Amino acid sequence: MFQFTSFISLLYLLLFSSMDWGQIGHRVVGEVAEQYLTVRAQKAIDDLLDGASLASVSTFADEIKSDPKYRSLSSWHYVNLPLGMTYAASKKNSKGDVVMAINICIDKIKDQRESKKEKSFYLKLLVHFIGDLHQPMHLGRKKDRGGNNIRLKWLGKSTNLHRLWDSNLIKSYGMRYVELTHDLDQLSSRERNQIKKQPIAVWIAETQVLTKMIYENTPANSKLEYPYQYRYMPVVKMQLQKGGLRLAATLNTLFK
Repeated sequence: MFQFTSFISLLYLLLFSSMDWGQIGHRVVGEVAEQYLTVRAQKAIDDLLDGASLASVSTFADEIKSDPKYRSLSSWHYVNLPLGMTYAASKKNSKGDVVMAINICIDKIKDQRESKKEKSFYLKLLVHFIGDLHQPMHLGRKKDRGGNNIRLKWLGKSTNLHRLWDSNLIKSYGMRYVELTHDLDQLSSRERNQIKKQPIAVWIAETQVLTKMIYENTPANSKLEYPYQYRYMPVVKMQLQKGGLRLAATLNTLFK
């Protein structure tokens, strides 16, 4: 029994520990958003989540991947885009993508006919997917599966481009999510408001610029060390901060 349980735990870690900003990144997005919620939005969210924080539910969409019942939601975590092509002009995935998923979640939460249980479910997904949309490799190319097929060495260990941006950079930074939240840049009220008011088309376009930059500056089989982290950790931190601010703005609008 012990050996079987240990095997299952190891399998879970191998499958899910490095997805979608990882646990730390998603919790940072949730923690940032909590700081900018209106009183009305916070009250509605507390009711739907029974007091759970946005940070604590931010990894829910990854956790349910192990349940076959939710396998149809797999494509909701990303959107494959050719470099230089806008989302509007791209061929859409019939199974859905992260942009569609965000809009579906918003519609479900707004629908007065939906039960509290359903609204809670889609709220948890929304927290996660807004974080995913700000991870550059979640807008990566289809031909290399968003960088998953681009092999790299990170600090002497094998990884891939997608995993590097999902979790390797954040884990190597060595901070817990609350510490990392406090370590984000101090933006002015004007800067925060500018980020919060931008529509989803801008989120996509901004992230695409970063996706293209990452592809161009991280060729396959690169042996990457701390200078890479020094160069790109500010990008990671800004994307997490933007994700949190835009999540807050989305929720404030939903629950106004």
